[in-house]
Amino acid sequence: MKIMKELLFQKDFVGRVEWLGSATVREGKMETPDRVELVADRGISGEHHRCESGDSDRQVTLIQYEHLPVVAALLGLSEADPGAIRRNIVISGINIAALRSQRFRIGEAVLKGTGDCVPCSRMEQTLGAGGYEAMIGHGGITAVVEVGGPVCIGDAVRGLVSTNV
Repeated sequence: MKIMKELLFQKDFVGRVEWLGSATVREGKMETPDRVELVADRGISGEHHRCESGDSDRQVTLIQYEHLPVVAALLGLSEADPGAIRRNIVISGINIAALRSQRFRIGEAVLKGTGDCVPCSRMEQTLGAGGYEAMIGHGGITAVVEVGGPVCIGDAVRGLVSTNV
């Protein structure tokens, strides 16, 4: 019988980068470039969460595009703005939960999921009353950058079997 980890990436699901966001200062305006540069062991170049020591598990945050309408519906909104949710990369077409503790490639970069990106109380400010509650279970994941490189809107997202890069 296969162990559960061996069941991941049996099918080549290919996701896509839908949106990119970065803030240069804490609580600053989210910029929405078409391209960001990921730096190994650091995160996104110019991002306020960029890690100078290489010891942070939250170098990059990702959320699943398909979860945005769920969050919007829970809040009674027509749409949920990714900038208000304050994640760095919005991806579609691949189950983000499957990447939570796995290695994956986005464009030329290789990341490793480090856990859930749990919502914070700031969601009440950016999304409105109920924002925190609406984000529970839909906050995405955190990741570290193993191999740096450019990431652009439209880039493919693929899970990696642990022996491949």
